[in-house]
Amino acid sequence: MRKPVALRLSAALGTLALAAATGVVLNMPTASAAAAGATGYATQNGGTTGGAGGTTVRATTGTQIHQALCARAATSTPITIQVEGTITVGNTAKVSGTGCNTAAGVIELKGISNVTLVGVGAGAVFDQIGIHIRQSSNIIVQNVTVQNVKKSGSPTSNGGDAIGMESDVHNVWVDHATLVASGGESEGYDGLFDMKDSTKYVTLSYSILRNSGRGGLVGSSDSDLANGPVTFHHNRYENIDSRTPLLRGATAHIYNNYYVSLNESGINPRAGGKAKVDNNYFKNSKDVLGTFYTDLPGYWQVAGNIFDNVTWSQPGEENNPAGPNPTSNTTVAVPYSYTLDAASCVPSIVTATAGANTGLKVSDGNCAATTPTATPTSTPTSTPTTSATPTATSSPGGTNLSIGADSDGSSKASGTSYGNVRDGDTGTYWSPSGATGSVSIKWGSATSVSRINIREASGATGNIGSWRVLNGDTGAVLTSGSGAGVISFAATSLKKVTFEITSSAATPKVAEFETYA
Repeated sequence: MRKPVALRLSAALGTLALAAATGVVLNMPTASAAAAGATGYATQNGGTTGGAGGTTVRATTGTQIHQALCARAATSTPITIQVEGTITVGNTAKVSGTGCNTAAGVIELKGISNVTLVGVGAGAVFDQIGIHIRQSSNIIVQNVTVQNVKKSGSPTSNGGDAIGMESDVHNVWVDHATLVASGGESEGYDGLFDMKDSTKYVTLSYSILRNSGRGGLVGSSDSDLANGPVTFHHNRYENIDSRTPLLRGATAHIYNNYYVSLNESGINPRAGGKAKVDNNYFKNSKDVLGTFYTDLPGYWQVAGNIFDNVTWSQPGEENNPAGPNPTSNTTVAVPYSYTLDAASCVPSIVTATAGANTGLKVSDGNCAATTPTATPTSTPTSTPTTSATPTATSSPGGTNLSIGADSDGSSKASGTSYGNVRDGDTGTYWSPSGATGSVSIKWGSATSVSRINIREASGATGNIGSWRVLNGDTGAVLTSGSGAGVISFAATSLKKVTFEITSSAATPKVAEFETYA
């Protein structure tokens, strides 16, 4: 099989590579912890619900993700793992337990079921480490960024795939993910989204796949034909050489995707593979649909697509492009209901909704973005610390250590001040410049703190949603939870304690941030 040519990287990629190399994580907006249910083929074969109905745990390292899986009573015990921060090979160790089968240097979802892995707060970035799903079912991966995973060079992870599924996997929904590389095979990268060895009933939705030689495949060879069906909808593929996706014997429903700069080829059904290709928008690309690099034919059903500055090669012994005027050569029956956006609005609706940290926005079916009704989750517990449930906002007793201390925080709303949270006056308050933010109390010398009391301003009661309390000296999470009030945790000696709001029902207004020994 002919390998894709070297990737033509955009100028913007240099910024991404620099950020990865220096460990810089770009600031990202807050996202919800859960959204409405699965779509496409992931709704079939019993459906895909992930960790619904189970406990919710917070993790900030790969090791903590593995610990959460392993602490379950069984490999099928439902769990939702909320991830915030940067996951790396260096902070992902193998963990053993009754509910897991993990490995170091890769997020391993192996031999398990009923798991949701979702980015929350400021975002979850899996930097140079892949997510490996093997011999597992009923898995949801949502609102995460996976970047620069390599199969050669250093470090290597997951065979070079950003997200890879193999060996008897079924019912997986990957949603609002951003999967990016910094080159093609010659630079050490492989696929962004690969499925093989009996992987079935998968949906990839509202995601970005960018800057890679290979978008993804369904079937690892021309003899690996027992995969699919798969749905791809409302995804953005940009600056990809090939495989958007490559379908070996599999059936795929591909609708309302936005393809920009497919450099060599795009959707590639072969060896009996079938693609139903509806209302997609292809721009500035080459050979976006057909059977390529093989004499084993594939098939397609097309309707409503827009081809904007697309070029087509001449047919040959191992190339059968569908264009320049694509027509259907098969029919594909889809067993689930869905609503098509008009192809003309696909660039705008996909740009507004696809990728991590977009608030889990989706199309309303009429080319407008909307936020779906959230799926309720339990209050998260922090790993390895515990979750706190605030008590009533009366004083916990003792001396308020915030009086006479100093304060700072993230960007504040106009007309508010950090000092308003430590002045003993509930008539003044601090607000972040957006829906989330942080405010800190700090001292000139180490001070022991075991309780804080967050008092919301008049008229703003209940606005604060989820939060974390951080050791401002080390960044360690002391506890997490939701709602204002008295919060207790293990006594900690520190010079700075931070209250970080990670979600809110309306504009947060912190009238007082009291601290107690």
